[in-house]
Amino acid sequence: EVQLVESGGGLVTPGGSLRLSCAASGFTYSSTTMSWVRQAPGKGLEWVSTISPNGINIDYTDSVKGRFAISRDNAKNTLYLQMSSLKPEDTAVYYCTRGRSSPISEGTRVTVSS
Repeated sequence: EVQLVESGGGLVTPGGSLRLSCAASGFTYSSTTMSWVRQAPGKGLEWVSTISPNGINIDYTDSVKGRFAISRDNAKNTLYLQMSSLKPEDTAVYYCTRGRSSPISEGTRVTVSS
């Protein structure tokens, strides 16, 4: 059974940082492109970032470029999202997904507020 479990969310003030993690199991993680997507309150899903299986090819949505960094540890079957210089508009539930598929997990909530 495929499982993706996100963690690391919380309340942070504008300009702060958070590191999200996603523990993956039930599939060959090291061979799978992975992504982070998010859903802000009252809005639809927004793709955030994607990383190739070997971690070499990375892409970001324009609004997070220079502030977020996606990475992965294939030995630990874990995906990460380092978020810095957080803004109120980054407030959302963040999900990790296989490829750019729809979320199957509960996500982790990030709230950026003073």
